[in-house]
Amino acid sequence: MIYRSKAPLRIGLAGGGTDVSPYCDIYGGAILNATISMYAYAAIEPRNDDQIVIVAADRKESLRYEREAALPLDGTLDLVKGVYNRVVRQFGAVPSGFTITTYVDAPAGSGLGSSSTLVVAILGAFAEWMNLPLGEYDAAHLSYQIERRDLQMAGGRQDQYAATFGGVNFMEFYAEDKVVVNPLRVRPEYLRELEQNLLLFYTSTSRNSATIIEAQSKNVQEQKSASIDAMHLLKEQAQMMKEALLTGKVNRIGEILDFGFQQKKKTAAGISNLMIDEIYQTALAAGATGGKISGAGGGGFMTFYCPGTTRYAVIGSLQRFDGEFRRFNITGQGLFTWKVG
Repeated sequence: MIYRSKAPLRIGLAGGGTDVSPYCDIYGGAILNATISMYAYAAIEPRNDDQIVIVAADRKESLRYEREAALPLDGTLDLVKGVYNRVVRQFGAVPSGFTITTYVDAPAGSGLGSSSTLVVAILGAFAEWMNLPLGEYDAAHLSYQIERRDLQMAGGRQDQYAATFGGVNFMEFYAEDKVVVNPLRVRPEYLRELEQNLLLFYTSTSRNSATIIEAQSKNVQEQKSASIDAMHLLKEQAQMMKEALLTGKVNRIGEILDFGFQQKKKTAAGISNLMIDEIYQTALAAGATGGKISGAGGGGFMTFYCPGTTRYAVIGSLQRFDGEFRRFNITGQGLFTWKVG
């Protein structure tokens, strides 16, 4: 028997960074995001021995251990080990040794929530194997705790909830890890227009989001007004994006993205750089009306809104940057698990 799971990556459209403590604990955060047809996968195959074999197929890395209550967290494939350790601690020993194989459609540091989505997928595979009693909020919150508390990886809350719930969601974040996911009923023609006009461009660089996120958190802790005011405006941006999508004002989306990108750069150093700024200005000159750097910033994917038929001119203008364009669809399905024997 093989126990499988897949969870979708996401594009953040508005409010990015307001889901990070301590900002959301003090002021409350709001984010609008959409899951896309790029995924993290996990597959568990029980073994007839007491070996635990971890295979990261996309990274061409593997590890082997004797089955024990806790695997060592040493910086190598810790996401799998962190999920395993928490599952054993919270739900009891796994039934046997196993081989777990993972794969992600985007590289680490890409800005699409790949690490958090992988945690959700891994947890989903264990839940399918061990029949764990986890609802959507339970799975998302437990994934958040594993990544942020157990593994001490800096970051926000949106990725785990997007990967678990799927679809287009307006999310609210409060103190004591309270999260409210509001699925948006966007008319199909508005959603298809959004999908058609969004251009996903991989800059062929990755970044360490933790450094930027830690700087954002420090700016809030130190009550730096410029950073906090920018975060307030990012929260307003999420409301603006929600209204535009629900009422069909799709041609406003580009300017709303641009507004957010300008505010995002004020929250911490390192979100943009000379290369990102040059790519951004080139896209605008070719017809894009706005865009953003995905995730915390500093590299990875960039998203541009290209109304009408301008996407083709924008694609042509960005060819010289040696990046990569990724086709995608907006998806409504979140974490999905199944077994095959």
